[in-house]
Amino acid sequence: MGLPGEVLLRRLANELQRCSGYIGYDIEFDPGKVTFPMEITVNMTNVPAYAKTDGNIVQIKDHTYKVIINGEYPYEKPRARWETPIFHPNIMPPEDGGYVCIKLLDKWSFGSTLLSFIKGVEHLVGNPNAMNPFGTDVCIESAEFYLSNEAKIKASVSFGGH
Repeated sequence: MGLPGEVLLRRLANELQRCSGYIGYDIEFDPGKVTFPMEITVNMTNVPAYAKTDGNIVQIKDHTYKVIINGEYPYEKPRARWETPIFHPNIMPPEDGGYVCIKLLDKWSFGSTLLSFIKGVEHLVGNPNAMNPFGTDVCIESAEFYLSNEAKIKASVSFGGH
């Protein structure tokens, strides 16, 4: 059983206001028009990631996904569906369902917020977990790409100034 309707709508209005402050523009929210599931479209810009286009892996910086909230929120976690091309081990491309796998979803609780969710997705885009990809061909291929192209550091020690 979820929150009473009026309480849920008030919470969503407050959380969306906090999200608006973070993203820098107002998210229009009319509690009188809400039906569930409710979808919030999130557009991210200047967040580097990759996409695969015509067999080539190219860098992209603009992304769109939907946050889907049902009437059991916040007891039930939101879902995220990716809408733009992406080559990522933890985000399925739209043609494979667009599912987003983040630890935040596994640890969702009543005290979690939409803002923490959005920040978590933003962090995931730039910091993929290539060691734990989705089982799709594209996600596994992208995990291999990230693992073979990850930053590597070499260091050595010398004594006596040489």
